[in-house]
Amino acid sequence: MVRLSRFGKINFAGAKLSKLRQIKQLTYFTLCLQAYDHLNVLPFRVKRFSPTAPKPITSLTCVDIFSGGGGLAEGFRQAGFDIISGSDIDPYASKTFRANFPEASYFEGNIADLRGNRILSAAGLAAGEIDCLIGGPPCQAFSYNSHLRTHRGTIAGLFREYLRLVRELKPRYLVMENVPGILSVGNGGVVGEIASHLGSLGYETDGRILYAEDFGVPQQRRRMIFIASRVGLPAEIFPSGSHGPAPKPAVNRFVHRWERDSEAPSGRLVRVWSAIGDLPTKPTAVEAEAVGYRARPWCDFQRYARVGSCGVLNHHTVGFGRTMLARIKHVPQGGSWRDIPRRLLPAGMKRAKKSCHTKRYGRLAPKDLACTLLTKCDPHWGCYIHPDEDRVLTVREAARLQSFPDRFKFQGPQLAQYKLVGNSVPPPFLLVPLAIQSLPSTGRLK
Repeated sequence: MVRLSRFGKINFAGAKLSKLRQIKQLTYFTLCLQAYDHLNVLPFRVKRFSPTAPKPITSLTCVDIFSGGGGLAEGFRQAGFDIISGSDIDPYASKTFRANFPEASYFEGNIADLRGNRILSAAGLAAGEIDCLIGGPPCQAFSYNSHLRTHRGTIAGLFREYLRLVRELKPRYLVMENVPGILSVGNGGVVGEIASHLGSLGYETDGRILYAEDFGVPQQRRRMIFIASRVGLPAEIFPSGSHGPAPKPAVNRFVHRWERDSEAPSGRLVRVWSAIGDLPTKPTAVEAEAVGYRARPWCDFQRYARVGSCGVLNHHTVGFGRTMLARIKHVPQGGSWRDIPRRLLPAGMKRAKKSCHTKRYGRLAPKDLACTLLTKCDPHWGCYIHPDEDRVLTVREAARLQSFPDRFKFQGPQLAQYKLVGNSVPPPFLLVPLAIQSLPSTGRLK
């Protein structure tokens, strides 16, 4: 049989169980575990970390749930918000957030065990006094790239915990980020539930698909953004971009469309080399201190990235074996697996059609946008080979393509850092915080 030890580990009693029997019992136990988790009776604990650099609240306040590496919070901070609290179950997300937002309290653990009154108590605020609740519930179950795409299960249902905290905190505004696939999963049931629940709490809700490159991010990245408000129309908060606009499909009514002011600067899209071309040629060791830049900044993006920086951090990457090196040497800038001799390809890729998997084993082109960053820069996953060198992007180069400033330091093992970067919302992706600040109604809700 399967037992839960007092340390929360799964133990099998009886060594003679067949593999199939063990899998069946483990599946049954997992279902039981989910049920108990829903009732909040398992011994999960949420660790609270107090601010290490307290400062008085001087502007609009923001709480980040499912904070990850803190990209969304960084964008709100750049817009002038005070980040007063964050939360995530990932210990490396916790370390990274606390290192970069020492003024905020932090709650590390299962969100099902986090209550709004703990957040309010840590901030010295009452329900209704937080200006904006932000966050991106896990998107893996909704992604078009997932082989197990579903609206059912514990992970898929975590957006309900976000909605529960909305009820308990009563923020003036909320911004929730996810993948565009959330629109269609469950025949649109998830989106319908979000809008219905927020409506019952007195919020007006709007949702749009935003293009990251429209906001100065050197990457093709699409994200579904929900904005809800208790003090105004959320549609008024969706801003025009700062760059582009990039071409949009004509048929998708959820895509955010805007037109550039005829008197505004051209706002050309930021390309790969403008984002990473000033970084050192050679990667550093994982634990290395900050190193110098290879050149002076030559564009606005590089000047933005260097504000407050003491040098280049997290400039390390994974190594390649001889087989992988032999493959990628054949890939030119803008090329992919189709440029690799067939004899060097993995067995699975030898069976692929030339029209499929067009980004795999791709090498970035300096004058192009980067492809969407994922949780690791694996050549088998996409176009992550450096434009000039036979290696994948470093953590810092990936962070630059996500538009993180260089002063932002990622914590944890190398693969955990790649995951934090890939899962993040690029800080300048949304000009939403600036739009919220510009609204005339800034009084607190009661």
